[in-house]
Amino acid sequence: MLRWVQAGSVSLDRLLDDYLAHVRLERGYSEHTVAAYGGDLADLLTFAEERGGAEPEAIDLPLLRDWLWSATERGLARASIARRAASARGFTAWLARSGHLANDPGVRLKAPRAQRTLPRVVAAPALDEALAGLHARAAGGDPVAVRDAAIAELLYASALRVSELVGLDLGDVDRRRRTVRVTGKGSKERVVPYGAPAARALDRYLDEARPAMIAAAQAAQAAQAARRETAAGPSPIASPQIDAVFLGSRGARMGVRSVHRFVASLLESIPGTGPSGPHALRHSAATHLLDGGADLRAVQEFLGHASLGTTQIYTHVSAERLKQSYRTAHPRA
Repeated sequence: MLRWVQAGSVSLDRLLDDYLAHVRLERGYSEHTVAAYGGDLADLLTFAEERGGAEPEAIDLPLLRDWLWSATERGLARASIARRAASARGFTAWLARSGHLANDPGVRLKAPRAQRTLPRVVAAPALDEALAGLHARAAGGDPVAVRDAAIAELLYASALRVSELVGLDLGDVDRRRRTVRVTGKGSKERVVPYGAPAARALDRYLDEARPAMIAAAQAAQAAQAARRETAAGPSPIASPQIDAVFLGSRGARMGVRSVHRFVASLLESIPGTGPSGPHALRHSAATHLLDGGADLRAVQEFLGHASLGTTQIYTHVSAERLKQSYRTAHPRA
């Protein structure tokens, strides 16, 4: 924790706490984003304090530039420095709006552009083969295998973020219309469709595997309670978290890490570079949509991107795939 830096009647630490509460409650930023902003800005306040900055006015443009330069000297990546600059700009803009600074020094703060790497895209035939393998394992009726097939199909069919997938409740799934309602970044809701293969996998999971998983979890809890029974009576049995669509083996909502491990294991044998987690399925779905002729703005809405610029990276992926195909197939490439 930073020690309190007095700035008249309000400390810089207190201002930082107020700002983080603002972006969390009023701007709807996720806890992960708020934590990243908090870490960056705590470092900025420490940097200001070491240089005698005891008031908001100490956070001026030269100080901000020196702070970013010190991060460069420490070997931080360009992406981290760019994020720090964005954190500082948001903080100084809020300080100016709330009357703690006469002017916003962050307006003129520039940082090196983060190097943008193209996301990993799994070729459609390779994905088809991987999904077919999941369905083959699920054919025996194992509830976990049936669940895993439904997870992979839905992640790819609807290009969901993993947090959106694990946050799904039963009321979010419209099986007749083949849509799911998800809550994305910034607490923004959107409704996205899924296709026939995902529908078959999801229906089987919801009708067969999920009830079996709940029954197994209840039986395990009852057995555990019986073992712990005392003269005072049986221990209470906790009910499984039945609202969640995707459940773990104990009947509770499945976590992000469990889904990440499963998808990483699914994709690890498929050739290609880059991360192999659930986001690879989202990237693949977006790229395959554009390859198939989908409109960029439609893909933006499908993915839940606030900015079209974020979606445009997938046009670069499609262009790279075209170049590779050209170099491989064209006789005069």
